[in-house]
Amino acid sequence: MKKRLQWLGLILITLIGILAFRSPAIAQTPRHFTDLTFPPLPEVTVPQYERYQLDNGMVVYLVEDRSLPLVSGTAMIRTGGRLESGEKVGLADITGTVLRSGGTEKHPSNVLNQLLEQRASLVETSIDLNAGTASFSALSEDLETVFNLFAEVLRSPAFENQRVELAKVQKKGAIARRNDDPSDIASREFKKLVYGDNSPYARTVEYSTLANIDRQDLIDFYRTYVRPDQIILGIVGDFDSPSMKALINKTFGDWKNPATAPKILTPSATQKNLQGVFVVNQPQLTQSTVLLGHLGGRLDSPDYPALTVLNEILSGFGGRLFNEVRSRQGLAYSVYGVWNSRYDYPGLFIAGGQTRTDATVPFIKAILGEIERLRNQPVTAKELADAKNSILNSFVFKFEKPAQNLSRLMTYEYYGYPQDFIFRYQQAVKGVTIADIQRVAQQYLQPNQIVTLVVGNEQEIQPPLSSLGTTVKTVDVTITQL
Repeated sequence: MKKRLQWLGLILITLIGILAFRSPAIAQTPRHFTDLTFPPLPEVTVPQYERYQLDNGMVVYLVEDRSLPLVSGTAMIRTGGRLESGEKVGLADITGTVLRSGGTEKHPSNVLNQLLEQRASLVETSIDLNAGTASFSALSEDLETVFNLFAEVLRSPAFENQRVELAKVQKKGAIARRNDDPSDIASREFKKLVYGDNSPYARTVEYSTLANIDRQDLIDFYRTYVRPDQIILGIVGDFDSPSMKALINKTFGDWKNPATAPKILTPSATQKNLQGVFVVNQPQLTQSTVLLGHLGGRLDSPDYPALTVLNEILSGFGGRLFNEVRSRQGLAYSVYGVWNSRYDYPGLFIAGGQTRTDATVPFIKAILGEIERLRNQPVTAKELADAKNSILNSFVFKFEKPAQNLSRLMTYEYYGYPQDFIFRYQQAVKGVTIADIQRVAQQYLQPNQIVTLVVGNEQEIQPPLSSLGTTVKTVDVTITQL
């Protein structure tokens, strides 16, 4: 009993000491957030890297990072879905899937999967609209084994027939489900309205195009585009550069290019519908998904920095669309605007969001009103400063990890951009003025080219879409069966 009392006394003394130590902090009056000051953010820099080229034309980037016992790498392949024919839409995507899932000439798919799983490693491949990628991730102690498997996938894929058929079945399932989500419908059909149904930047996989694809098509597509002189390989992680170079040379140095080089021409993009109101009638919906906009621009435009600041004023956190359309007028569940530039073809300017069915027309008019206000009235000095600070302060998050910097360097080389493009952009943002914002708003935001798409219950939209002053055209999203 005596010991217990002694322990209780010690605990009580300790608690009193803690409370006494903490009491000044408790008594402090918290400062208002406007009184808080912070030191300036440090200048961002690119970590040290090495770039070289193999005799066969493969470009290699190496970035050492000893923070964790891991090594990862990505090969960017100069290809993409935009290079496939209109009769075989989906070929590039399926090739990218089965390049990995279909095993290699040395290791069937089930054996390849097992070898990687035993080492908690990954090898993955894909081909999207603009590029193909093959990547790996491994513990540094397993690097040589996993890297050899990665090289096998790139150099000698087997394209097992059952895996080809499985990939096609999965694509068929995606087609069957593609009208389940109103946002997916809106995104897909808006691209078609702007770029055109048959544009490589808007066309979709159909049952008919899948039926035209067989295993030999995958092999032919692979042989055309997957070759060392069309690959940029980047590796980051816990490795010694001389040893890594030796391993790369051992696995890829003797890879020969086919005699005939592929003709890779970037498809152009123009706007199909210069105006109009379109609707996808979905009677079961109780709200409308709205997209409006037109063709946008490229990242290498000299006006891109000013356009990103304009976009931040329009749609950043606390931007005009949020403050006016959502908060003040209460017309939206969500609202946004994006000047979505692309590296080598024009992107899209898109504004929109989700709203109540009965608020659809006021919602559209409110967004159009904010676009007109940007065109016709100078922004305030505070809006400009806040937008520029938001963009510039976000730069630190673009340099958090060495892998981010490596990916950016590879992407710039892939599209032919200068390696310091991001720093040129940073300096250009700092120099944007109020006059620049109004100039680019008037030049690039074009009300007479805006296409408006609504996915919702057309009969319940009041006032009707026709009150927007133009004929409303119905978009048919029926899935064509074979």
